[in-house]
Amino acid sequence: MRVLVLGGTGGIGPLLIQALLAANHSLVVYARSPNKLSEDITSNPLVDVVKGDLTDRDALFSALQHGGQSVNAVVSCLGPPVNVTSGFTYPSDTPLAKAYTLLFELMHIANVKRIIALGTASNKDEHDKFDLQFATLVLGVATFAHGAYKDIVAIGKALREQPIGELVWTLVRVPLLTTSKKSDFVAGYVGDKKTKTHLARNAFAAFVVAELNGNEWANKAPLLSDA
Repeated sequence: MRVLVLGGTGGIGPLLIQALLAANHSLVVYARSPNKLSEDITSNPLVDVVKGDLTDRDALFSALQHGGQSVNAVVSCLGPPVNVTSGFTYPSDTPLAKAYTLLFELMHIANVKRIIALGTASNKDEHDKFDLQFATLVLGVATFAHGAYKDIVAIGKALREQPIGELVWTLVRVPLLTTSKKSDFVAGYVGDKKTKTHLARNAFAAFVVAELNGNEWANKAPLLSDA
């Protein structure tokens, strides 16, 4: 499968790229700063790198159709920084949600129908139940990193508003991310007695690879956590 990767230079990105390559997918990595990618990624014959930012319509479309043929799917680990600093500095106009809206438009033109995107527990789902730990985490983000919170929520809203049949999406909601080497995961919903408040970045990558092959969570928003 030919896959467009967004967010490949972030904390999850390199792990996701390596997991996709290990599963023999060929990749187009779209990055604003390709120099942040390691040489073992950029020199891999299965990887093409396209430079551009998320507001560059032409560059983003060329990534979707790199080499003259549309990719089969888009996987994105884009997300706003959630920390004390971002609470004061992050833009209030939901820039990532706007970028996703442009991406969806271009995917429609390029006839690319599959996307797996990163979300968080701030993206509520009808299958969720009350859980005090998650409620506390979400309240903390909404209070101290409100701009980032608004963008996260807007991303999920933009995804769910896509016309049925036009886009097959999975919003992978993650809790607190860790650098643990484990890759086992549980997929479910908030308050289901299975999911926890931590997830290894490796486990996110493992889920994405499995979901590309199985489509078990098509048009759903699972919460992922360590097993």
